[in-house]
Amino acid sequence: MTQSQVPATMKAAVMHSTREIRIEEVPVPEIGPDEVLIKVIAVGICGSDLHYYTHGKIGTYVVDKPFILGHECAGDIAAVGSNVSRFRVGDRVAIEPGVTCGKCEACKSGRYNLCPHVEFLATPPYDGAFVQYLKMREDFVFPIPDELSYEEAALVEPFSVGIHAAARTKLQPGTSIAIMGMGPVGLMAVAAAKAYGASTIIVTDLEPLRLEAARKMGATHVINVLEQDAVEEIRNITGGRGVETAWETAGNPKALQSALGSLARGGKMAIVGLPAQTDIPFNVPFIADNEVDIYGIFRYANTYPKGIEFLSSSDIDATVLITDKYPLEQTYEAMERALNHKSECLKVVVYPNA
Repeated sequence: MTQSQVPATMKAAVMHSTREIRIEEVPVPEIGPDEVLIKVIAVGICGSDLHYYTHGKIGTYVVDKPFILGHECAGDIAAVGSNVSRFRVGDRVAIEPGVTCGKCEACKSGRYNLCPHVEFLATPPYDGAFVQYLKMREDFVFPIPDELSYEEAALVEPFSVGIHAAARTKLQPGTSIAIMGMGPVGLMAVAAAKAYGASTIIVTDLEPLRLEAARKMGATHVINVLEQDAVEEIRNITGGRGVETAWETAGNPKALQSALGSLARGGKMAIVGLPAQTDIPFNVPFIADNEVDIYGIFRYANTYPKGIEFLSSSDIDATVLITDKYPLEQTYEAMERALNHKSECLKVVVYPNA
């Protein structure tokens, strides 16, 4: 193993129960031959982090022991295992947070996001990235260029969801798209739609801050759903035709129905956000009559190199999303800020080694 000066212990922000986080001293993880140790520089707070923080579970994933949140992360290589060939100590990297088995049918077919054996950061029972040091298998770590900040590199994770949705719905240059919900995933989805060449990008939300950020990310039209009917306005913008593609990113049943209703004949809809309830009524005759294609989106696969390339270009300025910054010692305050001030902040970032 090759390493820089790595301490034996490190600080970690540990969740002991809902809305209770303590800063503790824990051992620095030991790496295997195919792993690297990363000094974590920046971690973005995600909606799933907030869900575990407030509810202690997401579906069948239940927090039943002290638990570390955080999975949108980037940092520096601090040590490399004996078999590692792609990295040296000091390299700047983005971290893809889900390590898959590489052997199952899903992995071998290229859809490794569906691997039943995935070990995903901050998804029980696997701890996350609110730590000073993190170990990761070499093949889920990606070099980042000097012009890409650690914060932007952490945003490759939510950006990957939009890239995956674009690939699944075969988004083409020059086409029209509606994106419902302008949380961080929705805003990065706007960037993905722009990167794929969509010429009309219509977004909906109810927060002016988020709609303004969407404009900066590349939206051509914004709709405040508190003031306008989304489907009616999308029809107006598209001359009555509807959009060719719609993505729902908020997990909101009404937004899902609006996404469906906004589609042109033969349109495609991606379900990105996960609603709390399992049964949501859909206009089935509309789906059949218009031959609508509906795609489920679960995380992403094979997106990180493309995401890093897109965010390193001058066409996308993801820094507009970074509104709040906290050291690791203030992870509780960072989580509370992200939870309670959605009209004031977009992406809250924690710095474990600040």
